[in-house]
Amino acid sequence: MNMDIESLRSFIACVENGSFTRAASQLHRTQSAISMQMKKLQQDVGRPLFEKSGRTLHLTQDGHTFMRYARQLVRLHDDTLAHMRYSERTTLLRIGCPDDYADTILPKLVKQLHQHWPNLELEIHCMSSNRVKDALDQGELDLGIITRSPGSEEGLLLFHDQGVWVGTLQPISPLPLAIFQRDCRFHQAATEGLMKQERPFKVIANCGSASALRALVRARLAVGALARSSAQGLDIITHSDLPSLPAIEVVLIRSNTAANPINEIELHALCDAIQLVD
Repeated sequence: MNMDIESLRSFIACVENGSFTRAASQLHRTQSAISMQMKKLQQDVGRPLFEKSGRTLHLTQDGHTFMRYARQLVRLHDDTLAHMRYSERTTLLRIGCPDDYADTILPKLVKQLHQHWPNLELEIHCMSSNRVKDALDQGELDLGIITRSPGSEEGLLLFHDQGVWVGTLQPISPLPLAIFQRDCRFHQAATEGLMKQERPFKVIANCGSASALRALVRARLAVGALARSSAQGLDIITHSDLPSLPAIEVVLIRSNTAANPINEIELHALCDAIQLVD
């Protein structure tokens, strides 16, 4: 069965006006055109929808049932078109962010994005800085929060941070460590620094999650190395002979693909707005 919307409109008009003639006048069509529409509609449905009493049209029982559905279909059709024509387009934006910045800088970025793009659909992917950069290069992400390499000019600076040791330092040998995965600068600085000191250590976990790292440190299973902004209530170890950890620069970077909804000017505006919040 194939029913077009205009036939349903004509059917509703015939019912509401009580005759094909008045319906034709209302719809600015000929009576014969309306009659042909109703004949075909009844053939498509396979049941009579009207019965005549003199010059007056009456609905059959099937006609009453069909009328309820016809009104729903026309209303749904019109609502759908109105929504698609007059609602603002949704903007899809894909963001990559290391897990250790998900509690700090990411909420500020998301707030600013939604203030500038009311109909925004965000996809957030937590991954290391190196993986974020790879995904940006492949066009799989639009924006990324990353720790940039020393001496690099990539991205726009969001803030400076400092690596710190966290936890409770105990006279245990080898020193138990909970650190981020091998591509993290704190991982490299912590392990290489301890090796230079010839201090025995054991990595109990290479964590891809800041939450996991903090949980291990909080349970006193290890000391950890991470950014000060990610310490979140953990005890920072200050006066100790542990190797120093590097300062870092956290930046916002965009993909250069033509489909990216964020242009360079908007990227600068985002960074400025986030820094003002601080």
